[in-house]
Amino acid sequence: MMRPMPRAGTNGIELEYEEIGSGPVVLLVMGIGAQLVYWPDAFCERLAARGYRVIRFDNRDVGLSTKLHGVRVEPIFRMLARHLAGFPIQAPYTLDDMADDAVGLLDALRISRAHVVGVSMGGMIAQTMAIRHPSRVMSLVSIASHTGDRRFMITGPRAAWALLSKPPKNRDEAMDRAEKFYRTVGSRGFPIDVPGLRARAARAYDRCAYPPGFARQMAAVLASGSRTQALRKIRVPALVLHGTDDTMLRPAGGQATARAIPGARLVMVKGMGHDLPEGAWPIVIDAIHAHVRDTRPSRPPRRNAL
Repeated sequence: MMRPMPRAGTNGIELEYEEIGSGPVVLLVMGIGAQLVYWPDAFCERLAARGYRVIRFDNRDVGLSTKLHGVRVEPIFRMLARHLAGFPIQAPYTLDDMADDAVGLLDALRISRAHVVGVSMGGMIAQTMAIRHPSRVMSLVSIASHTGDRRFMITGPRAAWALLSKPPKNRDEAMDRAEKFYRTVGSRGFPIDVPGLRARAARAYDRCAYPPGFARQMAAVLASGSRTQALRKIRVPALVLHGTDDTMLRPAGGQATARAIPGARLVMVKGMGHDLPEGAWPIVIDAIHAHVRDTRPSRPPRRNAL
């Protein structure tokens, strides 16, 4: 079972985290508006069983980590329209800050280097960690993510509506919303674990439902812009995983990420959507394990000049 731990002070805020296992550290970074529980317990346990110390955490503005109460941003649809038109987005923080949060968590736990695995927005944060803090990242795994280029922000209307639908007002609505969301953007080639996803939604709602954080995290993603040029400077070993059926962040975004990072390996998971279905865990965990296992300790690279 995951072990609950105290909140860790980092970058002027506090992050709630949990860990399991021992061995080389694998830091799991979750996506927009999603709490650490969206890394399923059994997924973390199976990864830890491969011989890793697995750490998952709530990003700022979500779950039990620090919230920026009262800090306002533009309505999401207006932000998206402005971003797609090429206008700058004002945000109280960016993905750089969120990457610094994660590195600060490593500092608080006295961890010098970690293998960093991020999904969706978490993949963007993981990429940014490798750009800004290469000496702290032993290897990078970016799942269901993209480079930040505006071309890859465009999703199908059903996926966008599912993501941006009204926040739930109670626990039952939270479970219903999660089920509808994953039936819309989830995997076509793997069974949907409806009881499991509803249970995670209920658990997240009980921990802390906080819709304003979603909007600020969206602002952070949009304000951060494209990482394509910076990704070309990454020298840590990189693995890019993307589902062929991802309708939220299209496969082209993952393919562009792999092209941008020198030497990156791309694995397209047939039938996987914008989720982590249990049926795909053997593929995903095997790929992460092989990638981490093949990463040889070396002299930490010098920090990239940005």
